[in-house]
Amino acid sequence: MDHLKRVTEEFRRQADTFDSFAQKTDENVAARFAAAIGEAGQGNLLDVACGPGVVTAALAPRAKSVVAFDATQEMLEKAKARCARAGLVNVSFRQGNAEALPYGDAQFDGVVTRLAVHHFADPQRAFAEMFRVLRPGGTAVIVDVVSSEDAREEVLQNAIERLRDPSHVRMLPASELDRGIANAGFQELEQTTWDKVREFDEWMDIVNDPARAEPIRVVVQALAEAGRSAGMGLSIQGNRIVFFHRWRLVRARKPLGH
Repeated sequence: MDHLKRVTEEFRRQADTFDSFAQKTDENVAARFAAAIGEAGQGNLLDVACGPGVVTAALAPRAKSVVAFDATQEMLEKAKARCARAGLVNVSFRQGNAEALPYGDAQFDGVVTRLAVHHFADPQRAFAEMFRVLRPGGTAVIVDVVSSEDAREEVLQNAIERLRDPSHVRMLPASELDRGIANAGFQELEQTTWDKVREFDEWMDIVNDPARAEPIRVVVQALAEAGRSAGMGLSIQGNRIVFFHRWRLVRARKPLGH
């Protein structure tokens, strides 16, 4: 199956549950993005792979305009509803592919993306597109969950993630994420990392496919009992399977003269 089609089919089914999850996954999302985007947040912004519009709605009150961009129409509908509830009138919505952005060069003062890089078939191409559409001197804020720097643990964690969600491609180690952003031409990278504790049942509920939960539970419980953390701190606490996702926020600038 074409990867973009797989992404749209997966998130079409997840739209309702992901919409509920997206705000709770990081209670500080508005403050994080406002601080990271800085003065660029007062200009024209592009939210790449916007999902249900949590970041879009957080940034729009200060922005001149925001484009909420996503591959999945059902996610865009959630974003529209969120912005409408907030009374935001400076947001437009467009469906498309993050690896082939339908915009000319240097159109935006700021570009943001959150929890999407691990779904891109070619992250480097997506970074290059974000760089291209950003004006010289503009700011990008790229946030994603990252995997272990240990190659064996990274492979294991990504295998579990793909079993849960076939549209998952690969969580990058932090060093590789940073390198990819820099290789796209961005400079002045600033990074922030934090861990978010998760519970297995809550994590599985988001994908809205109960048939997947039982076999994945067997696998991760066996790993935890064997002392394998899978790069995400797998453990059993009482009758709960818990782990963490490591988040990384990278703030970067497009140099003047590019």
